[in-house]
Amino acid sequence: MFKGFKNFLMRGDVIVVAVGLIVALAFSTLIKSFTDSVINPIIARAQGGKSAGLGWQLGQAGNKTTYLDVGSFISALIYFIIFMAVVYFLIVVPYKAVQARRGITVFGDPTPAKTCPACLSGDIPEAAAKCRYCGTDQPARPERAAG
Repeated sequence: MFKGFKNFLMRGDVIVVAVGLIVALAFSTLIKSFTDSVINPIIARAQGGKSAGLGWQLGQAGNKTTYLDVGSFISALIYFIIFMAVVYFLIVVPYKAVQARRGITVFGDPTPAKTCPACLSGDIPEAAAKCRYCGTDQPARPERAAG
């Protein structure tokens, strides 16, 4: 029972994903600090005065639950974009390169697909002779003329 679990954990892909998640968590903390300490004050200053941030008070003055904080949303959006860029360039791109050296294509373009005329499933491979869902024979692909 434990041998199968050990084999699962020791697969290279699982280790790479685990390390990637740890790195992503560390960058997440760093980027959160950046948006809280740098971006939020800039956005709050953009409104000017003694404002609590970029936004509007919808209810009673001083009530934080009725404050529409647009600045926090903008900050969260900037955080998300920075975080996804970090994940892509520091985890996905190197992982694609390592897998390409191993002869495996990951995160590639989707394979061409066609739609079944009987059940209208749109994810049938171009070369399929039968639909994987309804079993209907698929029309042959028209051959391309050389030219």
